Amino acid sequence: MTQPQEHRAQFATRLGVVAVTVGSAVGLGNIWRFPYEAGANGGAAFMLLNLFFVFVIGVPVMCAEFVIGRHSGTNVRSAFRRMAPVQAWGIVGYIGIAASILILSFYSVVAGWTMEYIYRSIAGFGGSTATAMHNSFDAFASGNVRPTLWTIAFLLCNYAILARGVEKGIEKVSNILMPLLFVILIAFCIHSLFMPKAREGLTFLFHPDFSKISARTVLSAMGQAFFSLSLGLGGLITYAGYFSKKTPLVKTSLLTASLDSLVAILAGVIIFPAVFTYGQEPAAGPKLVFEVLPAIFSEMSGGVVWSTLFFLLLFLASLTSTISMSEISIAWFCDDLHMTRRRATRLNIGIAMALGSLCALSFGCLGGFKIFGMTIFDFFDYVSSNVLLPVGGMLISIFAGWVLKKSLVRRELEISAGHTRRLAGALIFCMQYVAPVCILVVFLAGIGIIKL
Repeated sequence: MTQPQEHRAQFATRLGVVAVTVGSAVGLGNIWRFPYEAGANGGAAFMLLNLFFVFVIGVPVMCAEFVIGRHSGTNVRSAFRRMAPVQAWGIVGYIGIAASILILSFYSVVAGWTMEYIYRSIAGFGGSTATAMHNSFDAFASGNVRPTLWTIAFLLCNYAILARGVEKGIEKVSNILMPLLFVILIAFCIHSLFMPKAREGLTFLFHPDFSKISARTVLSAMGQAFFSLSLGLGGLITYAGYFSKKTPLVKTSLLTASLDSLVAILAGVIIFPAVFTYGQEPAAGPKLVFEVLPAIFSEMSGGVVWSTLFFLLLFLASLTSTISMSEISIAWFCDDLHMTRRRATRLNIGIAMALGSLCALSFGCLGGFKIFGMTIFDFFDYVSSNVLLPVGGMLISIFAGWVLKKSLVRRELEISAGHTRRLAGALIFCMQYVAPVCILVVFLAGIGIIKL
């Protein structure tokens, strides 16, 4: 059922393990998506539901990925080939590789927008109202040259890190970027707490009104919990292949989920006091970051500094996430197709540049080109987010919960588990029953079968 592991790179330190796994999870989903989802779904009630699902869905699926990755010690495709009793399970690996390439392509477009807005923060936005910011953002995003160049520039940043390898590239950079990200977050939070209407913003985020909970709120919280941890891709399977046998999987998953949730909550602490202070709408949706917040920064004392730091924060979060997405296919190219690290990295980034440029241009000159009625950007987003990720997440959970021997899963979870050893049984139960059912609901809602 399994084969001997080849010698391969490992993360050098426990700090490195935490930094790269948290970096994989923390991204635009925490700092961009969480605030607007919370704003649209009642604030505190949504946050509490989200935290509940992070630990009953997210942590078990994360542990499932860790078990598969560390025990196989290889890439996401070979992991299932080595551990599965039938080769048909190998499709899960291909799902992860396909999803990672699609997500990297359109995600890099949005990450490129953050680079544009770092520049605009320093140079000046050229407007002070949300309407002016909307027009400015629309004019930028519908252009052909700048969005494409920023997408390519962002992917080159990925290449510069990934080409250096696991320890000297991914781990070393994550050890720098993740503490820096938290320093910026904390500095922002302190600043937000002194805003005139900080109390109103914090009340919205931390004082739950359970009358606002609806079926849509529950579904949104469930989806946010799953997507914010970057599950279903196989990125954590790939990273776990670089774990040592002494790495405590349960502790690592709990710490990763906790820090990932903390980033999302701190993003809310940053954003909602500002939204209430400057009379903006907390339910502004996806435009909150690129239209509403720039209007707020333009009115704020020291707005140039805070705006620059905020979009730098988004850039760093994007970079740590896309590094893990890229590593999924790079590891496959190296292990199974026997490419050198640099060649595999060039191929991965080259594919992402080509597809990412198409996604960037889908707001401009390729806007009229439709796939099933969707632009290229929207099609990549729909297929990966609504189909590949939830299907991959369900299958990974089922594989660890039902296909692998319970003794193997329990043994992997209990290595260096300490006082968390007793959680193994509960985690396996969630892998078998809770996570697959919840992710199935997210999947059916995503493709329109469940309508609220």
